[in-house]
Amino acid sequence: MILLTASDSCRSKETKSTSKEEHLYPREEGWLFDGKSLSGWEVTNFGPQGPVSVSDGSVILGMGDGCTGITWNEEFPVDNYEVSLEAMRVDGTDFFCGMTFPVGKDPCTLIVGGWGGTVVGLSSINGMDASENETTTLMQFEKNRWYNIRLKVADGKILVLIDDEVAVDFAIGDNMISIRPEVELSKPFGICSWHTTAALRKIKLLSAGTEE
Repeated sequence: MILLTASDSCRSKETKSTSKEEHLYPREEGWLFDGKSLSGWEVTNFGPQGPVSVSDGSVILGMGDGCTGITWNEEFPVDNYEVSLEAMRVDGTDFFCGMTFPVGKDPCTLIVGGWGGTVVGLSSINGMDASENETTTLMQFEKNRWYNIRLKVADGKILVLIDDEVAVDFAIGDNMISIRPEVELSKPFGICSWHTTAALRKIKLLSAGTEE
């Protein structure tokens, strides 16, 4: 028989407490999502959105009749920054990460898994959607699998990597950058899904060139 002493019991409780706090991420280190609440965010009032909740260290964007998402309600840079996160399609067949972000004074949206589930690209470039402009890429995405997404806006370019593979490498130049009206409420920075249940975690903001 193994007997637990009082100190053993305390250590056991401490271990459980630490385990529960594994997903807590401090704002001062660049984390935009603390893993336990929507602090710093607001649920985007798209109208026909699904439910939004925090569960097991992730933001869950429930399937709605259109966009479901969250919008950052604190200060956000307009250039020389990098955002990284992990996203997963839980259910549905459309985009599970529609990330709206600033490019100087203009907003843009990165679409991951749109138009039937495979399109990656920027909406919009010169008035053309992610499915029809020079940033269009086709990728296969599995349900219930986490994908690491990194977006960098710096040096006159928009660079996107998905699981360390370059998905978008776009020189801004004189191109006109804009967003679709459906995601207007996501400005200046927000993430949404479309007719799809999605999960988000490990959302982090860095200065461009800063190592994690």
